[in-house]
Amino acid sequence: MGQLVEGQWHEGWYDTKTNGGNFVREEAGFRDWIENKPGARFTPESGRYHLYVSLACPWAHRTLIFRQLKQLKEHIDITIVCPDMLSQGWKFGIPEPLFGYSKLHQLYTQAKADYTGRVTVPVLWDKKTQTIVSNESADIIRMFNSAFNSLTGNDIDYYPLALREVIDEWNTFIYPNINNGVYRCGFATTQEAYEEAYESLFAALDKVDHHLATHRYLAGPVLTEADWRLFTTLIRFDAVYVGHFKCNQKRVADYQHLNGYLKELYQMPGIKETTDFYHIKRHYYFSHNMINPTQVVPVGPDLDLESNHGRGDLN
Repeated sequence: MGQLVEGQWHEGWYDTKTNGGNFVREEAGFRDWIENKPGARFTPESGRYHLYVSLACPWAHRTLIFRQLKQLKEHIDITIVCPDMLSQGWKFGIPEPLFGYSKLHQLYTQAKADYTGRVTVPVLWDKKTQTIVSNESADIIRMFNSAFNSLTGNDIDYYPLALREVIDEWNTFIYPNINNGVYRCGFATTQEAYEEAYESLFAALDKVDHHLATHRYLAGPVLTEADWRLFTTLIRFDAVYVGHFKCNQKRVADYQHLNGYLKELYQMPGIKETTDFYHIKRHYYFSHNMINPTQVVPVGPDLDLESNHGRGDLN
């Protein structure tokens, strides 16, 4: 774990002392956009873009799901980093295909020689201009949702205009309390910071479970990006966050409606193929040696994700 400072790699964990023991996530450093319009710097083209991901990371997992759902696999190729993230940050098992780099931070300085900030996944790289388009997963999934429709003919919209307000409301609620909430629990360095994050996390999970008792998906009968943004946290919850991040009030398996919802999403075509529990458990338990100094990776738990989800005819 570390970061770049003016293009130079420095080892170091997150500085929580200045935030009262609270983990504060850094904003993404690249926020450009692929647009299907004249004069755009980045336009949708088959084979132009390369996606760097970790199979362990929930933020990167979002982009893999949208690449699958929007039939972009033949248009956007990928490189997967190793699950182990240690002193040099994310690394490649074999040299990555564009420059032969062995470390992800080399790609960041290829794009911006004096880059300062954390080196995160996902990274959407433009081969034509030789730079990073975006390392913000929320933006990348929206680009994947609509920018390439003319190439794929896939017009399924996971951010429809009529539902954007409710989708944004759910995203705004779920991100700090659940998506980032598990990290706020796991990376907290004071009891007070941990307990505050813990209470917010489980209050939010209770609220979502209650909502799903009478709604098929977060925005109602239509599957949207809000569901997939939540899914990538839920799918890691029982395997990692319960134990490793001390999020142990309940498992997802203990929630009647959340559990059925998680199973339903996991069983959708192509989603299981984007999910790798070896990478997920190996990354968290082995890489976070300040939390798990022995680096022993648990064998369990046994997860029941493919049995009947039992959600009936909810709207």
